[in-house]
Amino acid sequence: MATPPYPLNCLKEEKHEDPTLKSRSSSASLFFPIEEGDAPHKELILSLPKETRWLPYVLRLYEGFWWWEGIILGIIGIQQRFKARPNDIFIISFPKSGTTWLKSLTFSIMNRHKYSFTNHPLLRLSPHDCVRFLELIYCQGEESYVESLTSPRLLCCHTPYSCLPDCITTSECRIVYVCRDPKDVLVSAWYMDKNYIPNVPLSFNQAFEVFCEGRSGAGPIWDHILQYWNESLRRPDKFLFLKYEEMMAEPHQNLRKLAEFIRCPFSEEEEKTGIIEQIIELCSFKKTEGIRCEQEGGGI
Repeated sequence: MATPPYPLNCLKEEKHEDPTLKSRSSSASLFFPIEEGDAPHKELILSLPKETRWLPYVLRLYEGFWWWEGIILGIIGIQQRFKARPNDIFIISFPKSGTTWLKSLTFSIMNRHKYSFTNHPLLRLSPHDCVRFLELIYCQGEESYVESLTSPRLLCCHTPYSCLPDCITTSECRIVYVCRDPKDVLVSAWYMDKNYIPNVPLSFNQAFEVFCEGRSGAGPIWDHILQYWNESLRRPDKFLFLKYEEMMAEPHQNLRKLAEFIRCPFSEEEEKTGIIEQIIELCSFKKTEGIRCEQEGGGI
């Protein structure tokens, strides 16, 4: 097995609104236990091994990874009903690894000839509204939204490589994976849950214990990262493996790499006009933090 990336201890105005771009309500209920009603696959999900220490959630072990019960519905939906297109672009990550920022950057690169920087969707919408999570789409029964997107589609998920359907892993679509130092992932996840549900007594020590055991949401992180790391070494034409810390340190270089990989390279003329700097500024944390906070429920 390959050595892992981390130790294991000029633009024109858009004249018409895109109907697929709109603010959406919180999906927080999907992270809580399945109880009443006839949810699809309910019997299967409730029979899976359970983890309850990451309060207030109930996690279930599905195909080697721990998930919120509602999200398992989405993963099963992807596995059974999703149909990939050869020019699809996927953003994939472990939760809290820089997904929101990568969504913003990739969306901006792919749509730089469609929207101006003064009237851009990212100035009014969360990146999670512009690039929605497949798991949330499918557990909410909104897969018609995916089919309505024009090609090339920009899609996102947290699903591990081993859980992806064959239509994704064997097609010509491309996957951009971003990872982050697990220590920072843990801290970010703990703070997010403490802020989102402030009255839940989840101590950092307890979160640390569960995370290191690989039993937090989407865990174990080690397996999640290694699956994509190994695939990126085996098939670099299909997988681009990015590191959050390197993106922060060298955004220009990584933006060029990203644009080239998703078949949207910057021209020499574009670079002269400062397009890369404009995209970096548009997607900066200070520009999007307010929107992200207002619409936190759109992500995972």
